[in-house]
Amino acid sequence: AYADEHLFGADFDPFLRRATVMSLMTLTDTAGHAFQMDSLAFPDGHLPGNDEAYAFPQIRLGAVDVLMTNPPFGSDIPVSEDMILNTFRKSGGQYGVAYTWAKNSEGELTRGDGATAVSPERLFVQRAVEWVKPGGRIGIVLPNGILSNPGPADEAVRRFILDQCWVLGSVELPVETFIAEANVNILTTLLFLRRKTDRERQEEMEFGAADYPVFMAVAEKVGVDRRGNKVFVRTPDGEVVAEEEVEREILRIGGVEVPREIRRSVQKIDNDLPKIAKAYHDFAARYAHEFPWNADA
Repeated sequence: AYADEHLFGADFDPFLRRATVMSLMTLTDTAGHAFQMDSLAFPDGHLPGNDEAYAFPQIRLGAVDVLMTNPPFGSDIPVSEDMILNTFRKSGGQYGVAYTWAKNSEGELTRGDGATAVSPERLFVQRAVEWVKPGGRIGIVLPNGILSNPGPADEAVRRFILDQCWVLGSVELPVETFIAEANVNILTTLLFLRRKTDRERQEEMEFGAADYPVFMAVAEKVGVDRRGNKVFVRTPDGEVVAEEEVEREILRIGGVEVPREIRRSVQKIDNDLPKIAKAYHDFAARYAHEFPWNADA
């Protein structure tokens, strides 16, 4: 019921869409709502899932509660369709990403004409923000260059993020994260955002930028090496560390349900992400009554 009512997904690739449907069927016994469409062209677009997706008001632009995405990125796959770029220019505001950007003699960021080609990750940042409702949350994977390069185009993306969103957290990932399966050999970051409400943006304009806590972490290990092989925690002597794993199940004996625990020793995967996830939740709990973690604070 939750999948039918609340979960929606989209991908340009029909194979990935079918794989998602099969995964949903296995886990939830329903095909759910996974659409083959161009997320950058939505609500327009020619792919077969576009009109089907638009029939659901829950996923129209500005209506989504939580958006999670790992967009394609790279200067070798720029987006150059005029229809898409014109749409992004109209909706991008002061720091819209579909323009050319430069710095004047005083080092100030200046917007030029509309860009003829834009790397997809920049467009996906703007689209992710446009898709969630005010107060909605975003989790997005981005190349580190957007967050650190001094170039004016990347700085404009950062200005757009800070203008439109509160930054809740930033988790840097090692190259091993995506190199084996996606052949992406660059550092990436998980960025967690909350879209500002109109009132919050107005208050910033009147009273200046707010000072608030931001979670930051660096993951050095993600459980796999560059070839995709599992990496295990080892002792100083090189021995693999084992840990006890408990699996719980319910047996039905003579019409009576009997709980049972199965304990087994398993090799411990060397992965920082579960520890970082716990630290993130602890951080959020510590600042739960502070703005912007609590939008009503």
